[in-house]
Amino acid sequence: MRFERQILVRALASGLLAVVVALWFIWAGDFSVQTRITLTGLVVLPWVGFAFALRSRVAFPLRTLSNLLEALREKDFSLRLRGARRDDALGELVLEVNALARSLQEQRFGAVETTALLRKTLAQIDVAMFGCDQEGRVCLVNDSGQQMLGKSEQDILGRSAGELGLAGCLDGATPRVVELALPSGVRRWELRRTTYREKGLSHPLIFLSDLTRTLHQEERLAWKRLIQILRHEINNSLTPIQSVAQTLRARVADDGSGQWQEDVREGLEIIASRSEELSRFIASYSRLTRLPDPVFATVNVPAWVQHVTSLEKRVSVSVRSGPDMDIEADRGQLDQLLINLVANAAEASLEAKPNGSVEVGWHVEEGLFYLWVDDDGPGFDSARDPFVPFYTTKPTGSGIGLALGRQIAEVHGGYLTLEPHPDRLGSRACLRLPIQQTPTWTP
Repeated sequence: MRFERQILVRALASGLLAVVVALWFIWAGDFSVQTRITLTGLVVLPWVGFAFALRSRVAFPLRTLSNLLEALREKDFSLRLRGARRDDALGELVLEVNALARSLQEQRFGAVETTALLRKTLAQIDVAMFGCDQEGRVCLVNDSGQQMLGKSEQDILGRSAGELGLAGCLDGATPRVVELALPSGVRRWELRRTTYREKGLSHPLIFLSDLTRTLHQEERLAWKRLIQILRHEINNSLTPIQSVAQTLRARVADDGSGQWQEDVREGLEIIASRSEELSRFIASYSRLTRLPDPVFATVNVPAWVQHVTSLEKRVSVSVRSGPDMDIEADRGQLDQLLINLVANAAEASLEAKPNGSVEVGWHVEEGLFYLWVDDDGPGFDSARDPFVPFYTTKPTGSGIGLALGRQIAEVHGGYLTLEPHPDRLGSRACLRLPIQQTPTWTP
């Protein structure tokens, strides 16, 4: 039975006994028929009218609440109920529903503002983003993704990743570099993938960063730096050679007494010296650009460190022994790296004082092998990058030791840093290498 009918039946039942008694007295009394009918109407009609009025009084607020809840379900939070009181059960219900509507309205405004901020942020970032559903159809894309594919949002949404050339981005390890054939051509992208949840389901979220443009920019900067270095080094050698050559030509032409041989000898020595310096520079460059592929083998760390440190005779080199352990690496390249680090530390220590010292140590932390080389020299200028090729503060330095060391560390899956010593004056070079698995070298 419907709720309204239940209210009506119960309202009628509540007055039924009184109505029956009243009608019994009316029809059992000594009244005329017209009087009996009139009195019966005066009893029955108010009884029935009161029942219907009670049903309406109960059903109307419930229908109003139902309409408000339906509006909330349709995301219309502007409706409110009036006439609510705190000392009334129905009034308290109305107040709570109004409070719920206000809370949902505030949350809706917050969600809209947050969504607008997120869309503006995604539109500005230079990373293509694609969200896919369980079937691999694209259901979310930002402006960079549209520019990447050369399509509008309407042409992308709802299409499968395979149709858009993104099928290979839905599986495989990340982050990784992928090559995608797009309308703009084949380009290299860094792929990162994560997941987001919608309606209780997990969906893949793809991020693609354009590496081609970044690599081209870095390549241009590298060439610019290299050209500046080459110009500086070559000019340093050619300028005195040209000057000496002009001086010797003038000396030979003007001196008829035959006393120019000594000037020629000195000039030739200068030319030979500068030519040797230029040849040394070119050889250093070739050495930096022709690092051979590493050949990994087991290297015992204590034996390796003891061997290399024993080669340095200019200063006292102390070894702070760490765990007796082995790592997978190219022993020859590690020798070259550590020799350069110890030699740099020794030269820095001698620059500060004649009895300088160097300390070498190692330890293991969070699955990484750490080796450090400390010196007690004057430190270095933190505003300059010491790993820039050919940058050196030493009169006879080549400027490739640290650059070559960093390159060796990177092909072993690690990295090399140089920073001020944490406890005292001087510098600390720190090599970090993975020890859990054999590094994989990629050119």
